[in-house]
Amino acid sequence: MTSDIDIGQLYMEYSNKVMGYISARVRNHSDAEDLCADVFEKIQRKIGNYDKGKAAVGTWIFTITRNTVIDYFRRTRPSEELDENMSDDSVVDEGLLQTETLSELAGALRKLPQQMMDIIVLRYYDGKTLTEIAQMMGLSYGAVKLRHQNALIMLKKYMSE
Repeated sequence: MTSDIDIGQLYMEYSNKVMGYISARVRNHSDAEDLCADVFEKIQRKIGNYDKGKAAVGTWIFTITRNTVIDYFRRTRPSEELDENMSDDSVVDEGLLQTETLSELAGALRKLPQQMMDIIVLRYYDGKTLTEIAQMMGLSYGAVKLRHQNALIMLKKYMSE
């Protein structure tokens, strides 16, 4: 452990790197500045625990920075996911799908990117839930839900053309 490290020197040397790392991941500039300040507050608080035998000071600072960003996203993301069967404004009108011919629907499906087309086919033809589709495709539930919603919006647009 070491206590001969100058906090001011660390700030001068690493603040731009820390801010660059955070800014590349957090789009809100004010939040990024707050996180950067949090990182250096943690560094100051934990400097007595730093062991140069375990890691270089830059590695130690990067680890604190990365963990601070991860904590930020854990705090700011919604804590509960919406029910996948909950209706929303982006869902294709039932009547639209029932009145279109099979060939028009197939043509609209072919215009979708492959992954979106797969999600729609698995959801409506195979009757899979979004959770099952996420597991099958190796994606997160949130990613599948977003792609599903976007695919429905695109289908509605293509079928109304």
